[in-house]
Amino acid sequence: MKNCEINIPDVALIIEGGGMRASYTAGAIVTMLEREMNFGKVYGISAGSSHTVNYLSRDIARTKAAFVDIVKDPDFGGVGSFLRGTGYFNAPHLYEGLVEDYAGTDEVMAYDWGTFCANPADFHIEAFDWETGETVAWTRKDVQTPRDLLLRVRASSSMPIFMPPVTFGGRTYLDGGMGESWGICLRAAQRDGFKRFFIVRTQERGYRKKPVSAFEAALMRAVFGKHPLVAERTIERWRHYNALLDEIDALEASGAAYVFYPEKMDVTNKTSDLAKLQAAYNRGYAQAQREADAWEKWLRG
Repeated sequence: MKNCEINIPDVALIIEGGGMRASYTAGAIVTMLEREMNFGKVYGISAGSSHTVNYLSRDIARTKAAFVDIVKDPDFGGVGSFLRGTGYFNAPHLYEGLVEDYAGTDEVMAYDWGTFCANPADFHIEAFDWETGETVAWTRKDVQTPRDLLLRVRASSSMPIFMPPVTFGGRTYLDGGMGESWGICLRAAQRDGFKRFFIVRTQERGYRKKPVSAFEAALMRAVFGKHPLVAERTIERWRHYNALLDEIDALEASGAAYVFYPEKMDVTNKTSDLAKLQAAYNRGYAQAQREADAWEKWLRG
């Protein structure tokens, strides 16, 4: 490990979601923490929002555990949790529940609120309002307690069907990937004035989403008949997401973006096998260690 603290106020760190594929990118976030790469603002959606808040608390152990070791928790989820209405991933327990249970302890999933508050960096995470279709964003000014923070992370991470929506403040939210950023907060960072972007992807280079099939579209419209905006955003997402990836490719080619791409992604957004997740983390960490000198060169450039 190389200790060479670097403060990066002029580059936006943008972290893509992807459910349990974040086990791989956890290795990249851990490498940033080990190298003391201090970005001034971090943008995340869905699983990327979990990475965001763990990065800001500078918690190496929790960054890995949140997408690897967490599956050992007997209340992690599964079919029983899904049938009880708490989601295939037991969302209330995994987010604000764990924070409340472990507050003030040395458990690996305890959230280091003190370090988070002391970190001067800001964040931006998003969720989708399933009634209005509005993209709602939160930053530091919107949270006063650990529960405030993790409740918003859960809202950003609530995959349709597999996790229940989250209601607070009179509004109901689902996964931020259906919002105007389409899963990667490039547009938000641009609006904030950033010209350079370090983007952590959870798909391999060249990946593009395929159009939703007629059967899948009909199923989504049936499941979300009372909330048609959820169905339509899910059905149309592929087109907007792919256009966004084309833009990221152009930024990378121009030198305005550095993009971390997994060399090989062997897990899905719903993988819950500990051995597979550990292997994904190991590959991601090894790749990040090989690339870290190139990251620093680009960041200092």
